[in-house]
Amino acid sequence: MTAHTEPVPSPFRERARERETAPLRTPEQAPTMVSFNRNLELATQHIALRGLGKTYAGHHGPVEALSDIELSVRRGEVFGIIGRSGAGKSSLIRTLNRLEQPSVGQVLIDGEDIGAFDAQQLVGLRRRVGMIFQHFNLMSAKTVAQNIALPLRVAGVPKARIAERVDELLQLVGLEDKRHAYPAQLSGGQKQRVGIARALVHQPEILLCDEATSALDPESTQAILALLRDINRRLGLTIVLITHEMAVIREICDRVVVLERGRIVEQGDVWEVFGNPQHEVSRTLLGSLQQHLPPDLLARLEHPSDNEVILDLHYTGVREQEPDLLAIAQALGSRVSLLHGGIERIQGRALGRLLLSVAVPAASVPQLLERARDVADRLEVLTHA
Repeated sequence: MTAHTEPVPSPFRERARERETAPLRTPEQAPTMVSFNRNLELATQHIALRGLGKTYAGHHGPVEALSDIELSVRRGEVFGIIGRSGAGKSSLIRTLNRLEQPSVGQVLIDGEDIGAFDAQQLVGLRRRVGMIFQHFNLMSAKTVAQNIALPLRVAGVPKARIAERVDELLQLVGLEDKRHAYPAQLSGGQKQRVGIARALVHQPEILLCDEATSALDPESTQAILALLRDINRRLGLTIVLITHEMAVIREICDRVVVLERGRIVEQGDVWEVFGNPQHEVSRTLLGSLQQHLPPDLLARLEHPSDNEVILDLHYTGVREQEPDLLAIAQALGSRVSLLHGGIERIQGRALGRLLLSVAVPAASVPQLLERARDVADRLEVLTHA
């Protein structure tokens, strides 16, 4: 006689059951998490990819979409994945909820290898890992409330609990007045808010965002990023997003990896990658955010005045204080004019550049450059007479 063996309980399955009846977490109930300003360094590993690779069958042979991916995502952080079209971003993020099965390597969530999950465990995983997409995928014949409620109805949640959860989510995403509206009556930003609410119905611990703002206008993009940041802070969600826009990474992410041809070419805190990009792809992606010199200044660089040195002072976030123009002028010890530049703060760090015109005799230029190196993270001499 064959013995009957009970399936081994899965933490995913048990937590999924608990979340079906739990109210939305308040900020006080959210797990300890990384603050947006990176004041708190949190070492708890939530997601880990180990030796991950993905190969597709192509018309002319195998196509390697991902190769040797190694990364860790900390609990409660906003983690960005950026790259150009075809870099492998979508393939990578879809391995985190098993929409894509890796060809090699492991995806670990809280130390569990999700590649070994059976069908029932996958159900628990996908309730624990919510996902929003570039295209909203709303059902046109259903209202906002009905679209949000649909996953709960499929899961067999009692009607009273569904109504309560939908109310909570409508309030969370700011759509209380759109409960009875249909998708055709909504703006793009409002449709994405419905998508976010629907992704949160099962109280996930992880939210995946696949180009979630790419189809939106700039104003709606800013509003959705602000909502995601608020959800991250209030609910303690770990957010993993992919994008081709460095402005999105700058706005919301704590850390970032740069993908190129299926490989990670750079990774680090956002301020580090923005302040001192090491790879050509990173520099190219950052190009649209760089300060471009106006034509009149470019002409001036070609023909400097007598005894004029034009310095380009770069600030890469190494020093947390913003540059003080008065202190810089005093340190340089000469007549200084600001020609161009700007400083912004990313994760509490000062990043940017200042172009200065300094009037100084040719014989004093070496001493000037020594002093200039003390007041900048990196120095370039653009021209001198």
